[in-house]
Amino acid sequence: MLQLPHQPLQAVAVPPSRTPAREDEGGPWHAEAVCRRDEAGLFFAPSKEPTAARLAREEAAKRVCARCPVMVECREHALLQPEPYGVWGGLTAAERRVVLARRRRREVELRKAAAADRIAKAG
Repeated sequence: MLQLPHQPLQAVAVPPSRTPAREDEGGPWHAEAVCRRDEAGLFFAPSKEPTAARLAREEAAKRVCARCPVMVECREHALLQPEPYGVWGGLTAAERRVVLARRRRREVELRKAAAADRIAKAG
């Protein structure tokens, strides 16, 4: 079923989430997540969602994330798992792939710099 941006969002099937790897003193970080009080369909795409509707939904989800006290923990969870679907910590799946690629490139650069430093000190 096609949804136009001006139509209300309808409930969609949400992929099962994995249990977060860490818990804080007060319990799991996700217990404080603002999105727990919002419609899950805002964070996960229905099948065959038109581009305009997807972009509008993702922006709405990001606005929810922006006011969340555990946004950073949520984002790190999604990057470490990695979560393949949905908006997590204010990032879409595509945005998370970019962040992960940048982190991998940075790690390679740091390893190369450390190796060059060791060689320079040894020589």
